[in-house]
Amino acid sequence: MHRILISDKLGEAGLVMLDKASDVAYDMKTNLSKEELLAVIPEYEGLIIRSGTQVDAGVLAAASKLKVIGRAGIGVDNVNVEAATRHGVLVMNTPGSNSVATAEQTMALMLAVTRHTVMAHNSLAAGEWNRAQFTGTELYGKVLGIVGFGRVGRLVAERAKAFGMTVLAYDPFVKAQEGAKRSVSLVSLDRVFSQADYLTLHTAVTPETTKMINCPSIKKMKKGVIIINVARGKLVDEAALAEALQEGHVRAAALDVFTAEPPESDNPLLGLPNVLHTPHLGASTTEAQTNVSTQIVGQVLDFLRGKETRNAVNKLP
Repeated sequence: MHRILISDKLGEAGLVMLDKASDVAYDMKTNLSKEELLAVIPEYEGLIIRSGTQVDAGVLAAASKLKVIGRAGIGVDNVNVEAATRHGVLVMNTPGSNSVATAEQTMALMLAVTRHTVMAHNSLAAGEWNRAQFTGTELYGKVLGIVGFGRVGRLVAERAKAFGMTVLAYDPFVKAQEGAKRSVSLVSLDRVFSQADYLTLHTAVTPETTKMINCPSIKKMKKGVIIINVARGKLVDEAALAEALQEGHVRAAALDVFTAEPPESDNPLLGLPNVLHTPHLGASTTEAQTNVSTQIVGQVLDFLRGKETRNAVNKLP
């Protein structure tokens, strides 16, 4: 009997799959502290997580029976993949399962921050009628810069083109021909920074991309740029962005993710009038939750049963 721990909330469809599996027993224990996770992890062969659980070297050292970590989603920056490999633990994710939801959230935030949707709603709810105060700008004819031209970046580009935007993208792993197929110009990162009216991030967190939005990179951007981040909070130096927003070099920001989640009360971006923030809702659609839960459960079950291995992010010796 294989034992699986689910330490973050998982969609009901995935749990139904597990309930039907006669060779599996699972426990859902969410919001575990580090100490609680260390205490229970030795019992399990499989671990299914989302972005909330931090699987560091200490957790992996304690996970004596663990064979596989399944990330219901794309990013695995909350897993020490190198340590997992050393301990013989396969790490897998579900690329593409929530890409449409994330792309749609990106466009929703882009429109909302441009048209002052939240502030206008709150003003009207308070009994005010201040049309002139909330004059926005159009997406049509503007330049969208996309950093990271993978699944989500390409979906965002497709939607932005429908709004009549010119799209530039930077991705060192994508050939220019891939952009040309979609009427997108693959250019240097500096050119994306210097020409974008809107900048949106869709890249993984690596040593090279951590805090890539910082004081020097912001100085390369147009005055009045709008920044959208529905990828990972660690891509942004939050203090630098807050300073640029207060000075007016960055006109506005729409942020779905933060370096620490939930953000600390002293986060410099919270409460700024030109910042729209949402609590990591990129994958929070009914469809995406169903997709990620069923996909990761299927992958983990197949691996534990000695069948097909899919979407592994590391290679075991």
